[in-house]
Amino acid sequence: MSQPLRLGIAGLGTVGGGVVRILRKQAALIEARTGRAITISAVSARSRDKDRGVNLSDYAWEDDPVALAKRDDIDVFVELMGGDEGPAKDATEAALASGKDVVTANKAMLAMHGQSLAEQAEAAGCLIRYEAAVAGGIPVIKTLTEGLAGNEVTRVVGVMNGTCNYILTRMEETGNGYNSLFEEAGALGYLEADPNLDVGGIDAAHKLAILSSIAFGTQVDFNGIEIEGIQRVSLEDIRAAADMGYKIKLLGVAQMTGRGLEQRMQPCLVPDSSPLGQLAGGTNMIVLEGDAVGQIVLRGPGAGEGPTASAVLSDICDIARGWHGPVFGQKASTLKTATSAMSQAPAAFYLRMGLLDKPGALAKIATVLGEAGISINRMRQTEHRSDHAPVLIVTHKTSRKALDEALAAMAGTGVLASDPVALRIEDL
Repeated sequence: MSQPLRLGIAGLGTVGGGVVRILRKQAALIEARTGRAITISAVSARSRDKDRGVNLSDYAWEDDPVALAKRDDIDVFVELMGGDEGPAKDATEAALASGKDVVTANKAMLAMHGQSLAEQAEAAGCLIRYEAAVAGGIPVIKTLTEGLAGNEVTRVVGVMNGTCNYILTRMEETGNGYNSLFEEAGALGYLEADPNLDVGGIDAAHKLAILSSIAFGTQVDFNGIEIEGIQRVSLEDIRAAADMGYKIKLLGVAQMTGRGLEQRMQPCLVPDSSPLGQLAGGTNMIVLEGDAVGQIVLRGPGAGEGPTASAVLSDICDIARGWHGPVFGQKASTLKTATSAMSQAPAAFYLRMGLLDKPGALAKIATVLGEAGISINRMRQTEHRSDHAPVLIVTHKTSRKALDEALAAMAGTGVLASDPVALRIEDL
């Protein structure tokens, strides 16, 4: 009879508590499915006395997660503390040095230190599993590393932050502006302790960096991602997009080109009839495109106790079954250094700007666009009651380089009352 798989869990917040609850409730089912009992030997968290709504009395307590990672009575170190530096990274490295496998939900740590951790794990003959780090309960890591192992992945596209999708969806549903919905999301507990990780696109970019590494066989390159958050998206943008048959989403896109790896996380317009356009609330969606499989769509809850703890348990169960494999889908030594490339694929763009209400202002903007080789598909000047005239423009397809040149030239026209907002219109 197989010996139990013994866990040490560091971090007993929403996800850690959820993992303990599932293990206590589903012990018999998990053993039947894996052929091995899974037990908890010890736990660690910042506060020992906090009531977490789950019985921890059966487990040894360690104040120091590094000490937990080194214990002789654990086989798998489960890191659920978060943070790309400090205790999470120190304890993970200590676990690998002690010959322990690691299961983590820590996207920031993997996005910033994934290559070095993968090299350490593989040198030690250990595993790092991290399904819960990307898209909550959606099994996208397993899909890329296993289900699509025979495919050359051509593109990864997705909505990877439920908080941003919640805010953008609620703006359209309620008619309330960004600031109001930001406060609502905070009151519901949807925002990170540092809200900019969510609304600034950083949280989602961490996830995109991990997916890009697996999809394209490159070392994780978070710093190569073009990142723009949703803070400048206005209710006017939401309504204008809806009028044209689009929704605005914080969209992650990664693809390998002849110039290098393109990675961007930014608000985009997507067709409202597309799967991504119909995605509402805090749900995540990842679209994967492969040369053999074509396009597949994965949709599900991107956060929360149950979905994220479920993903953690899926990794633990794989280890219990004896699964072995490299961290990012192939040996760390074979992962190429990514050459970052700005997106040059032509696309249409949505532009919003305020112009000074004086003769010739709009003509100057049209001239600047024309001189940059950008043609206008449609243009609308909305009603106003001040000396600023709101103008909406949709271009024909152009390169981002040409658009950036035009936007820089607009600043010298003397007719802008506010900085332009430019959103890519993504073909899906």
